[in-house]
Amino acid sequence: MIEEALVRLVLLRPGSIQKNLDRLRESGVEPVPNLWQITMGVLRMWHRMIVRPESIGYTEDAPVRDTLRARLLAPRPARFGFLVYERAIAPLDLSGLMSSPERIIRHLLGAFHDGNGFLYDFELLAPHPGALGELERRARAIVDGTDPRAEWLRDLTVYEGYHEALLAAVEAMNAGAAPSDDDPDISFRAYLAWCAAQPATARETLRALGRRRAWA
Repeated sequence: MIEEALVRLVLLRPGSIQKNLDRLRESGVEPVPNLWQITMGVLRMWHRMIVRPESIGYTEDAPVRDTLRARLLAPRPARFGFLVYERAIAPLDLSGLMSSPERIIRHLLGAFHDGNGFLYDFELLAPHPGALGELERRARAIVDGTDPRAEWLRDLTVYEGYHEALLAAVEAMNAGAAPSDDDPDISFRAYLAWCAAQPATARETLRALGRRRAWA
């Protein structure tokens, strides 16, 4: 079927994603979309990367660290290879639903998130027992300098104060003061809700597009 082929093409490992969706449902998360709706969500993320690339990996609210390495890494393309090597990004897993807790933690520690951008990954980690506690421990080790790779990770995230903000945010999360946001770019729960609101099949999607063109 065309729908199955498109799902496999976009999601790559739909079986793994389905297992994670089932885990979310079992943990009480609602709504939980189906694979076609997640496919629509990944295409939405591709659109964001192409149309709004400045919304990922940059900020005007904090200065670049005053080190040569951070200044060299300030242009986002300059970081790409290092982030892949560090397993801090998974370029083919835009939804995060194929990533292990360790991969998500590496992502948060090594890849810059602006503003409330931690929330999406916090919500991905929440169903995994102990994962947010492990993130807090490792973020604190960077902030207090006991992690031997602290300066490298600080430079890799480029902006001053990043790990302090991350630590404060995960401490609040672990204390039960979880932030909320209805932006699918920021909140994983909002992303799931956006996906679940899309047509449930490829056929229904085509019908919806046809109706939209008819009213245009």
